[in-house]
Amino acid sequence: MDFSFSRRGLFQGSAAAAGALASSATAGPLQRVRADRHPGWVFGRMTGAAALAEALLAEGVGCVYGIPGAQENELWDTLKEKGVPYLLVTHEFSAACMADAYARSTGRPGVLCVVPGPGVTNSLTGLGEALLDSSPVVAIVGDVANGDKAKPFQVHALNQVDLLKPVCKCVYPVQTVGQIAAAVRQAFVTAQSGEPGPVAVVVPYNLFIEAHDYRTPPPAVPAPPFDDAAFERALPYLADQKHRVGIYAGAGCMAFGAELAAVAELLQAPVATSVSGRGVISDVHPLAVGWGFGPHANEVAEKVFAGEKKHPLRSGVDTLLAIGVKFSEVSTGYYGNPQPKRVVHVDANQCNLGRILKTDVCVHADAGVFLGRVLACADKLRRAEDKWLVNHIRELTAAHAKQLCDIPQPKCGVDPLATVAALRKVLPDDALLFTDVSVTEHLAAEHFRVCKPRTYFNPVDNQAMGWSVPAAIGAQKVHHGRTVATLTGDGCALMSALELSTAARECLPVKFVILDDRAYHYMQMLQQPAYLRTTATHLARIDYKALAQAMGVGYAEIGTHAELEPKLRGAVAHAGPVLVRVQTDYNGREVRWVNAVRERYTKELSAAQKARFLARLGSRAVKFDKKSD
Repeated sequence: MDFSFSRRGLFQGSAAAAGALASSATAGPLQRVRADRHPGWVFGRMTGAAALAEALLAEGVGCVYGIPGAQENELWDTLKEKGVPYLLVTHEFSAACMADAYARSTGRPGVLCVVPGPGVTNSLTGLGEALLDSSPVVAIVGDVANGDKAKPFQVHALNQVDLLKPVCKCVYPVQTVGQIAAAVRQAFVTAQSGEPGPVAVVVPYNLFIEAHDYRTPPPAVPAPPFDDAAFERALPYLADQKHRVGIYAGAGCMAFGAELAAVAELLQAPVATSVSGRGVISDVHPLAVGWGFGPHANEVAEKVFAGEKKHPLRSGVDTLLAIGVKFSEVSTGYYGNPQPKRVVHVDANQCNLGRILKTDVCVHADAGVFLGRVLACADKLRRAEDKWLVNHIRELTAAHAKQLCDIPQPKCGVDPLATVAALRKVLPDDALLFTDVSVTEHLAAEHFRVCKPRTYFNPVDNQAMGWSVPAAIGAQKVHHGRTVATLTGDGCALMSALELSTAARECLPVKFVILDDRAYHYMQMLQQPAYLRTTATHLARIDYKALAQAMGVGYAEIGTHAELEPKLRGAVAHAGPVLVRVQTDYNGREVRWVNAVRERYTKELSAAQKARFLARLGSRAVKFDKKSD
């Protein structure tokens, strides 16, 4: 094609050019036979767009999330022609969140497709969440035209590759049409290898309509990492029965729940998880103690790992086996997990090992391979059943569960913990719950019982507000017949609420539960004690009933505890998407994570910093304007 034509002329002529190419690119009988002899290959003469679509089909992609644009119209038309499922979204941030949710809920890479420029920049926050939360995503990114005849000053001519690098494990910039299929196939391998994460493939738009004879085999898949020497060094720590082992498991164990439970039973080890790891072991397992093991997290986990000092035979955990977990700031409550005497840290990413806690043995290994090798050494490691430990966990769990009973009714709405408790009652065990960046994310992490893997989701380490609404929609698209719900603050909902129109358009029956207190309450809890006032935390009063009607979704409103269970059950039973507004009153509700982080942060202030805070508080307590907004 002659690229001396104007950009507008090129876009308008692309359909005709593609049609001409299609006649020459269509595989004849001989080519189809050859393709049949190469299963899993992208094989035959076809356009770049067709090769990309064939690569996605070879990877078994269940949905591509995104918005078409001028640089990718050829690709989107080809996706339709080839039968690649896709979902139109309202914003590229949502596309990234949906692909992330697809990956977390299925265990396979999620895919988004965006145009260069604003399409890329809009998606960066969601890709950053996937990166920090170790979620495998493949971003198909259009780019401006390349080649000798490409013009300067093209629209969207940002440096897409450099924009994507900080939020991706790897970026593959395609230079020729023949590279497209191999780049896409390799992106899927890279996204899943080692510690999972997002990978981008950047394709100049002119390559979508060029043709090439493809002979692209499936890429080689590297063996999962396993450090034999480090494993042998770790075994004595696990075998020493003078020390109690405790397991701290992260998302790296999500595909190996049965093996994790078997190792826990072998070692008679209590199992705590990170936030991302919720579900790697069922909360009803006799050795499961919940999230975290410090003062910020589940009270049961903290007590079990600490033990009873008055009873030497009822000791706590002194050997920590951490598997597939990073000890990130959020999951550790600002690095508040206590330091055990001995630590064995296992992770597929060598860069994550031994970064926070003092660690005795670092094992660079895939969690599944490591757990399998431990089970193979069962005769050396097996411990007698610890009936006291099992009974201790059962008693503490029962006492902890009582906090969800008879929660007092606040004056102006519903206690958020009561909402968490009611959701657990009305949602099936295999329902998918997507939480968001709010105070209640920590209440849910501690109190919402998770019985199955890949059913509880949280934007943990990038804390991307508004993540849950599009994420839930993206998951519902591929989990037909499963109940999907959000637990979202009103501030987060404001960032992505227009995506409800996507759920309505596609008849995706997500239950959007929004906690409405007309404030960024999270920030209020952090600001008020430190400054004796709040700043920029009050939100507008929203008519959620009118919003639901405008978006085309069902609506329910809850203002008392008595209404919680029946109205939530009604929403779950409704055949379509429903917005549920819960009038929320935090009413001094204590949150362990917030209290622990505040205390830890205060302890780390220097004497001069503490003096400045105290002087400011003293001044405001007696005379300064304490007006909040």
